Amino acid sequence: MQKYVNRPEYLDFLKRWQNKQIIKVVSGVRRAGKSTLFYLFRNYLKEHEGVKDEQFISINFENMKYDNLRNAQNLYDYLENKIIPDQMNYIFLDEIQHVKEFERVVDSLFLKDNVDIYLTGSNAYFLSSEIATLLTGRYVELKILPLSFSEFVAWHKQNDKFTNNDDMFNKYLESSFPYTLFIDTLKERNEYLQGVYSTIVLTDIVSRLNIKDTPVLERVIQNLYSSIGSQVSINKITNTLKSAGYSSSNKTVDRYLGGILDSLLMYEAKRYDIHGRQLLNSQSKYYGVDMGIRNILLPDHQEDFGHIIENIVYLELLRRNKAVYVGESNKYEVDFVGINDMNELSYYQVALTTMDEKVLKRELRSLEQIRDSYPKYLLTLDTINRTANYNGIQKLNLIDWLLN
Repeated sequence: MQKYVNRPEYLDFLKRWQNKQIIKVVSGVRRAGKSTLFYLFRNYLKEHEGVKDEQFISINFENMKYDNLRNAQNLYDYLENKIIPDQMNYIFLDEIQHVKEFERVVDSLFLKDNVDIYLTGSNAYFLSSEIATLLTGRYVELKILPLSFSEFVAWHKQNDKFTNNDDMFNKYLESSFPYTLFIDTLKERNEYLQGVYSTIVLTDIVSRLNIKDTPVLERVIQNLYSSIGSQVSINKITNTLKSAGYSSSNKTVDRYLGGILDSLLMYEAKRYDIHGRQLLNSQSKYYGVDMGIRNILLPDHQEDFGHIIENIVYLELLRRNKAVYVGESNKYEVDFVGINDMNELSYYQVALTTMDEKVLKRELRSLEQIRDSYPKYLLTLDTINRTANYNGIQKLNLIDWLLN
């Protein structure tokens, strides 16, 4: 069985920036495959670029072996002694957020002509505004997510485990974390996902924010996962907590929400005025990084399939665009607005089915309000009438779109 999932788009990013004097940063939730991506990239450098083992310096700061290097000066001295003069040195620093003032180390290494630097971090905080300011113009960031559906299907085909697209999609909804490919039973998968979830909560939220009341934090996370696809306000979450007997304040909930987003356990989709071309201050929507985590947090909420596929579409749009928002068009809501690297827009409505004429009319209405010429899509799980064109609005089958 093939041990690693090939992730060509992410590898292409590293290849494009290889040997260029800029720091390569890979960020993403824990267990999304960042370390594996570095492993695959090092293999590529050895096999195709002739790079020798001694040219690599690799440190994973979650390994106790390197605890003494979590001090900035110790790390710099260690790397300085390892660097070989007169040839390129490839430095891979995994989970760099554990090193206090790591940006000073990286900044100093950046000055050397024979150093190519690659970093990973498991939360958004490690590229907070202060750190990003210190490294301004000196880094490019690759935001990595768990497996896309096309990567998931490709792995199953390579390992002769592919059945059909519908069956694969049902399996994909159980989890998109790469390691779950190698777990055969539901019990073991849930145990693994529980471990991933607990590590994220305890390491990337509780420890960093010094949270004493973990049950309240977990209720906030559950509330957000149960509200996928719905507008959420801080006040609404606080009131829900109070009605369940938890004492909390808007300020505390706001702080916890910031920690949850920084941990990359969830993503915020802000609202966007399509006609005014500007962000709105009204309530955001929130989407989870993996539906398997939602399943273990909310085992009784499996019937909410419409919002589950909406979450899948949101994550896929994040992979394909530099920004994704919830659209607003003349008081009607557009599920998603994607903005690509060329600042071109695309609009999406997501529905389980539009075989009912009333549902079709409702889903088309918000897209019909948009007068510009950017592409508009209606994504459904319909197998009959999979594709249609409604005055320029293109209907597509969701699974076909994910694999395209």
